Amino acid sequence: MRSALPLFASKCLAAATLALALVPAAHSRAYPDHAVTVVVPYPPGGAADIFGRAIAHAMEPGLKQTVLVENRPGAGGNVGMAHVARSAADGYTLGLGTIGTQSINQFLYASMSFDPAQDLVPIALVSTTPNVLAVRTQSPYKTLADVIEAAKARKDKKLTYASPGVGSSVHLTGAYFEAVAGIELLHVPFKGTSASLPAVAGGQVDLLFDNLPGALAQIQDGSRVRGIAITSLQRDPSVPNLPTFDEAGLPGFDVTAWFALYAPRGTPEPVVRALIDAARSGLQAPDLARQFAGMGARPGTLFGAELAAFEQGEREKWGGLIKQRGIAAK
Repeated sequence: MRSALPLFASKCLAAATLALALVPAAHSRAYPDHAVTVVVPYPPGGAADIFGRAIAHAMEPGLKQTVLVENRPGAGGNVGMAHVARSAADGYTLGLGTIGTQSINQFLYASMSFDPAQDLVPIALVSTTPNVLAVRTQSPYKTLADVIEAAKARKDKKLTYASPGVGSSVHLTGAYFEAVAGIELLHVPFKGTSASLPAVAGGQVDLLFDNLPGALAQIQDGSRVRGIAITSLQRDPSVPNLPTFDEAGLPGFDVTAWFALYAPRGTPEPVVRALIDAARSGLQAPDLARQFAGMGARPGTLFGAELAAFEQGEREKWGGLIKQRGIAAK
């Protein structure tokens, strides 16, 4: 009987050791076992907030978990995305990067607390949308040609244009418009669409550049602002009567804003794959496509390495414009 006890104890110890060894693997398979948070690095109410909440909701079925949204605005989106870059690389804190945070800000700011290419893992392109040029409803400017003509005639007192902030894709759309049209405008930055749109509607600023989703409801209503043209090469079904800049006299003009999902660098590959799969499934849902179409946007179709390559091309495009125009964050 005594000789059997050491053998029994040895078997128990081996079983316990095996069970402990399997704990990390079981935990990995269980991802996610609690709520995931998507950080939106801009204030509530704008296009980034809209798309952040849309992708959060769309990923819940694939992840089988609640996906929360947290707004962390500041420094053109840098505050929120730096927080994501510094977060634990476990798949529970994600960030909604934009054309600004991922392709523009590094050329605007003298110093950055994170490197968008090195400190974040691309998950999914969430959406693309054109920007739009609008004026107050009572404005004398009816067409893009009217705006260009007025800008050339008012060199002593420049036409002003509002944007949601210095260095935003909207601001750079205005700068690109100046360069292509051969005009000079005066940029008036605001903190978000909720401030820039009322300034144009009230007549304090002449022109509004904005992401189409941020101004769409007001443009469709027409009582406060009136659309002039959109910046993509194709018209958008949500505003079918608005011409493109290309159609309106600036051949080849094409600017598209975009929003994408990222995880901190070092996130385990199985977790990255789970996030990509959940995002891909959510973005392919017909309901989401209809929702985005109603906002003047389209679901993204780039994931992982494809998104990283797309970003690099965007950095080359906007970095050159920023240097040429001497634009810097203040």
